[in-house]
Amino acid sequence: MFEGLRFNHWKTSLDERGIVTLSLDRAGSSVNAINRDVLDELGQIVERLAIEQPAGVIVHSAKPAGFAVGADIKEFVAYAKQGSVLENIEHGQQVYEALARLTCRTVAAVHGACMGGGTELILACHQRIAADDDKTKIALPEVMLGIHPGWGGTARLPRLIGATEALSLMLTGKSLSAKRALALGVVDRVAPPDELLAEARALLRRPQTQPFARRAKAWLTNCWPARQILAPMVMKRTAAKVRKEHYPAPFALIDVWQRGGSDIRQRLKLEARSVAKLATTPTAHNLIRLFFLQERLKNQSAGTEHGIRHVHVVGAGVMGGDIAAWAALKGFDVTLQDREMKFVQPALDRARQLYEKKLKTPARVAAASARLRADVEGKGVASADLAIEAIYENAEAKQALYAAIEPQFQSDEILASNTSSIPLDELRKQLKAPQRFLGLHFFNPVAQMPLVEVVRHDALDPAIEKRALAFCKAIGKLPVAVKGTPGFLVNRILMPYLLEALRLYNEGVPGPVLDKAAKAFGMPMGPIELADTVGLDVCASVGKELSPFLGLELPPGLEDKLDAGKRGKKDGQGLYVWQDGKPIKPEVDPDYHPAPDLTDRMILAMVNEAVACLADGVVDDADLLDAGVIFGTGFAPFRGGPIQYLRSEGADKVKARLEQLAQRHGARFTPKEGWDHPALAASTDTL
Repeated sequence: MFEGLRFNHWKTSLDERGIVTLSLDRAGSSVNAINRDVLDELGQIVERLAIEQPAGVIVHSAKPAGFAVGADIKEFVAYAKQGSVLENIEHGQQVYEALARLTCRTVAAVHGACMGGGTELILACHQRIAADDDKTKIALPEVMLGIHPGWGGTARLPRLIGATEALSLMLTGKSLSAKRALALGVVDRVAPPDELLAEARALLRRPQTQPFARRAKAWLTNCWPARQILAPMVMKRTAAKVRKEHYPAPFALIDVWQRGGSDIRQRLKLEARSVAKLATTPTAHNLIRLFFLQERLKNQSAGTEHGIRHVHVVGAGVMGGDIAAWAALKGFDVTLQDREMKFVQPALDRARQLYEKKLKTPARVAAASARLRADVEGKGVASADLAIEAIYENAEAKQALYAAIEPQFQSDEILASNTSSIPLDELRKQLKAPQRFLGLHFFNPVAQMPLVEVVRHDALDPAIEKRALAFCKAIGKLPVAVKGTPGFLVNRILMPYLLEALRLYNEGVPGPVLDKAAKAFGMPMGPIELADTVGLDVCASVGKELSPFLGLELPPGLEDKLDAGKRGKKDGQGLYVWQDGKPIKPEVDPDYHPAPDLTDRMILAMVNEAVACLADGVVDDADLLDAGVIFGTGFAPFRGGPIQYLRSEGADKVKARLEQLAQRHGARFTPKEGWDHPALAASTDTL
């Protein structure tokens, strides 16, 4: 059938029943990222299939890792630089549409990750079958990159499963398990992984018909009146979560769907033009850059074996207990130590709740729970490969603990501290093997925060650092190696922001005004709500540790709150009153108008400290700094991080704004060392 055609990225076979199997196997890559060459070859294959008319076609992946990770983002960036995004999106649409129009039956057989352009490929097939295991994940996550699906995702998915579910999937980028995809109608059948291709052939012979109710729902939710009614409602819900000027892609997606009629060619044209326009926005530039930074963090330890099987955690408080629970969730054997069982039990109870939420089935919950064991006597140290200290912030107490742990180590075990602010040069003073000691600073809540600071000191063995980076990757976290100076990276940059917000609060600026200003800039949570959420006691503790180093003062009034037992969310009272886990924010006088430099006072305090961190070599480069601050604090992702932000604003202009703030409000705003750093002028804009 394919005589005379040679393919680099596709394998083809024809069985005795006349069924063609197309296996995507991108050359020179461990995963299938769909690029122009892959599409060109698929176009040739589909052209031949249209002529030959086989009994059926199965499309699947020859890669063990999964079906396809989506479009090749590097190639997309290159097209954006050339101004040829529209032409290349239209090319992909044409190939997929030719596949969709084949008169012979087509079935996509999906295993592992099926993302973005991979999901759009399976949507262009007549039917879909997925491997029924934990590895199958199907998604259209393009909004995470500041764009939306461009190879037919917006045109096909709403018509397949109904607009409400389809829009929700595309607007959030959430992935579906095989069972969830089956329930929604994204796939027609699931099968055990080892029977996937056999069941795909059976599906070709006996096509599955969508239930009438689902077909009716798909038609009803996509008819013209429904689109005009539903679209404004979805717009309003989306606007409650993100601002259009910050994240235009979700709003563009809804608009494309609303205007899309019954002709798929018209829907595809709207989709392509919309993505091409979004590709030129600063938001897409910064979010794509962030994607590459995330990949860089994941791959820092490539080729390194962490050599860790058993983790021992000392300190079963919120941080220690949750670190232990997370490590057990990710497959490690974990022992958890504290002075008495009454301190350990709450951590085990929280772990159980985490496992029930994440793992669903009783067998998997039981297996994870069995990997996490209470160890009041600390016997687990002797067999641990990694010991993590997570006790209270007191250098002497930590050093005494190390003196008890270290003699029990046999050879190359790693000792780590979860300290949030104490310099490691101080903590390592009495260690016999300081080269195997470092910081692993997790963030609260552990299950949600992706970043871990891997904290260095001048005696650390680089091989131990690599193993620690590999361990972080193994537990699904994003590690950033940082210098062990006070506050490391994230707290050092976050604290000036929080302290300035508290100072403004003491000056009489209402908390809701400060929170609104920060969120308008793009922060995920306002600073007053954040201080209450973190805990005013924690803010005060870290503030005391860092204030002398940062040249700042703790604002008055914080100690009074703490003395009154008002630590914030955990006490139900702090700067706000809290009910059912949510702050009750007081009404603000509508005639109140904050000072025009309000946002600059908070945000530029962070940016100034970020420049100082870069100058001090707290991280290896500006890109890692931006990644650390975004993943550690939630700093407006669409702005690309504090260094990228000041590049886009102009370093000279931002520095001048700081100098004006220093004249008005005090020396704390004086530009710090580092404003002549070459990274501030150089643009690493991805597009």
